[in-house]
Amino acid sequence: MTITNNVTRFLDSRNVIYETHEFPAEKLGALDVAQLLNIPAEQVFKTIVTTREKKKPILALLPGPRSVDLKRLAVFLAEKKISLPTEREAEQLTGLQAGGISPLALIHKGFQTVIDSSAQTFDQIYISGGQRGLNIKLPVTELAKLINARFGEISKE
Repeated sequence: MTITNNVTRFLDSRNVIYETHEFPAEKLGALDVAQLLNIPAEQVFKTIVTTREKKKPILALLPGPRSVDLKRLAVFLAEKKISLPTEREAEQLTGLQAGGISPLALIHKGFQTVIDSSAQTFDQIYISGGQRGLNIKLPVTELAKLINARFGEISKE
């Protein structure tokens, strides 16, 4: 049975072509998902919650093997300082469990989203489906339009 949630209903309502991939409902990292799907880890994007002073947090989408470069992200967004909250703080800020944080689940919550520019080398990428145990494969350009994201070089090895 396929998982249906607010993210899949939203994608269906927008006639987006996507694939769901289900896993045990436990916290799996992007590298774990890539291994289970037997795909390049660079094609599985994780959502990293970052914070800035007195404004809504930022969602940074990065390839599994990379980490967010806070300085590059700050420069890209013309912010003085961007910080990385703890996992628990990220869960409190988003209302979602780590391992299930998705920009699609937060679409109407006012989060600014930046996708690492490496995503543009793929036609489709895999992201969290808004809950643990669900990943979604969808076109990069469609994702960027849906979440009103910008592309930037925001990650490091």
